[in-house]
Amino acid sequence: MQQLRPKQRSALRIFAGTQVYTIQRRLTWLFDGRKYASKQMNNPLPYLIHKHRTPLYRKLRDVDIEMQQNKVQNLKIAIQRLNGLIIEPKDVFSYWKAIGRPTKRKGYVEGMILHYGKVTSGIGGGLCQLSNLIYWITLHSPLTVTERYRHSYDVFPDSRRDQPFGSGATCSYNYLDLQITNQTEQAYQLLLYIEGDDLVGEWRSATPAVVSYKIYEENHHFTKEWWGGTIRHNQIFREVNSLDGILLRNEFITENHALTMYDPFLPENTAYKKNDS
Repeated sequence: MQQLRPKQRSALRIFAGTQVYTIQRRLTWLFDGRKYASKQMNNPLPYLIHKHRTPLYRKLRDVDIEMQQNKVQNLKIAIQRLNGLIIEPKDVFSYWKAIGRPTKRKGYVEGMILHYGKVTSGIGGGLCQLSNLIYWITLHSPLTVTERYRHSYDVFPDSRRDQPFGSGATCSYNYLDLQITNQTEQAYQLLLYIEGDDLVGEWRSATPAVVSYKIYEENHHFTKEWWGGTIRHNQIFREVNSLDGILLRNEFITENHALTMYDPFLPENTAYKKNDS
């Protein structure tokens, strides 16, 4: 895919573009007429809709463990703004509107970020793990993802992957946002916390679930591009099942295309294969 070929942009152009997009987002928040979720409630709603956990520490090549420790500190600060958040019917959850800009003044520190396919560091680095988790549990709920951005780069070979490639949501303050709309008649509550060495997320509701969901991928493959790069592709779907296991429908979720920053054809970089378990 020619459009994924890396483009060379000057630091000035990147800075200017970021400022423009940031201002546009702030104006949208002010004038789009939507009601953004902001109420937090300490007591959990009674019914668990979906729960998932992801490890906080991974063995990543050329990544200092200090960056992962700093990521955990950043996650703890962001969680305080999100844990217990209530999304009423017709409300919109905006990841960045709820968290705000990560700054040193708020206690955020240098953490790992991916910038144009390269591992670097920045204030608030590591918050993508949180947006990835929220996106994943939302796919297992009746809530509707109304804005999500895929990762443009596949930086590391699969390691301990238990989810399909491309089932996360990248974030960058504030223009690469994750937004979720409650188009149901029930309120939902987002719970986020750290338990041991895991980041844990839950969606809860005042009413029990009436269906279950299973996320799966199709058409997973790599392509060699004429300009020398390798692109990873797949499509994400979900099964909607009754609680007694009857398939009700299949739904298309999204498709992903990402430039790989490693050679996926080496034996040690064996790609994720669909697991039916």
